[in-house]
Amino acid sequence: MTTATTSLGSNPLLRTDSYKVSHWLQYPPGAGRVHSYIESRGGAFPATVFFGLQAYLKDYLSQPVLKEHVDEAEEMFAAHGEPFNRQGWDLLIERHGGYMPIEIRSVAEGTVVATGNPLLTIENTDPDFFWLPSYLETEILRAVWYPTTVASLSAAAKLKILDYLDTTCDDPAGQIGFKLHDFGARGVSSLESAALGGMAHLVNFLGTDTVIALRAARKYYGAQMAGFSIPAAEHSTITSWGKEGEAEAYRNMLRQFAKPGSIVAVVSDSYDIYNACDKIWGQELRLAVIDSGATVVIRPDSGEPREVVLRVAQILGERFGTTTNAKGYKVLNHVRIIQGDGINLVSLEECLANLKAHGFSAENIAFGMGGGLLQQVNRDTLRFAMKCSAMEVGGQWRDVYKQPIGDATKASKKGHFALVEDDGQLITVSRGADQAVPGDLLVPVYRNGRILRETSFEEVRARAAQGLGRMRG
Repeated sequence: MTTATTSLGSNPLLRTDSYKVSHWLQYPPGAGRVHSYIESRGGAFPATVFFGLQAYLKDYLSQPVLKEHVDEAEEMFAAHGEPFNRQGWDLLIERHGGYMPIEIRSVAEGTVVATGNPLLTIENTDPDFFWLPSYLETEILRAVWYPTTVASLSAAAKLKILDYLDTTCDDPAGQIGFKLHDFGARGVSSLESAALGGMAHLVNFLGTDTVIALRAARKYYGAQMAGFSIPAAEHSTITSWGKEGEAEAYRNMLRQFAKPGSIVAVVSDSYDIYNACDKIWGQELRLAVIDSGATVVIRPDSGEPREVVLRVAQILGERFGTTTNAKGYKVLNHVRIIQGDGINLVSLEECLANLKAHGFSAENIAFGMGGGLLQQVNRDTLRFAMKCSAMEVGGQWRDVYKQPIGDATKASKKGHFALVEDDGQLITVSRGADQAVPGDLLVPVYRNGRILRETSFEEVRARAAQGLGRMRG
């Protein structure tokens, strides 16, 4: 058996679905250029934060198809039962040096786009490769739906937190960056998911414990350091001191990390979170916390989030005191809370609402999201799809679309189109096949193996922040 590659994804011909391999025989005679698009058809949020395409272009579409790739694919698909287009792939190598003869146009990454609008289009530049856009659907759709969905989820959380900061905090802009921390690295399906999803979260926030996301942001978007963290305890480092040594475990955290101006997080529910806040932090270690000059972040990790968070805030308020800010809400002295267990968009808002109802500012709490941020999404969360909308047959363009009688929401777009801004909103307008539309936000980013336009992580963040209001619908 021929082994063309050493990693699973490095053979471009094998990153598709089985049924795609036979599609080169299914198009009408005279087929030439094929035009397709990707959109979110709606779902959990009214808009999407487009993100992740550049990482895909750099890692995958910038690598040429090689003869050994074709040899491996031919052998595999013969055994698998699919008719393989050996002649087509050999021609791609001969004529185009193994690089994909396609053009991808997309909105700039970080752009917030209402669902139902195209985010990118793909079209073959050589009419002999009419079958190629569809062949690439599997991998390009996968490459953008996941990071875009995570970035959109993270942005929705940012809006919710900002709503409470705006009404209960004196400095919402200064607080928001570290209010949602990524705890998701261990809960995702793969290292690449952690990298892409963790990086997508950092489009909106600055806090993360997903180290591979930092490397991804540096590699794909030139971010020298995209996120930050602090020293923090886990249950093993606390319980290793024994139940009778709980206070000493906390004292050790202060001794090791609590310095003037520093922040340290300590999980405190290994035994009894309320006793820990009241008796240990609030009495035995109270002066040590104050004298350290640090901010100690108490982390509950069990129970009903909104109830636990409120009670912890009340106990800490009684023991450490509070200051009333300019908006009339209480701010804890010397300590804060981070809730990282059971957090999703619903429980996050419940915690904030309960704190506000009892007079506490949202600045008292930060949240950690793990599976709820990086794993509890799928392609249907925002109903992502790639569809063919136009095809050149016999030198003439024809509209291509689907309009299933059983589900009108699955109807697809016809023809060619542009994405333009109209009165602050992004809308889709029709255009001719080779017609340029002034102000079209779908611009060429890849053509025939070359990346035409790159964006930095800071530019992505700026666009996402600028368009955040569109997430409200």
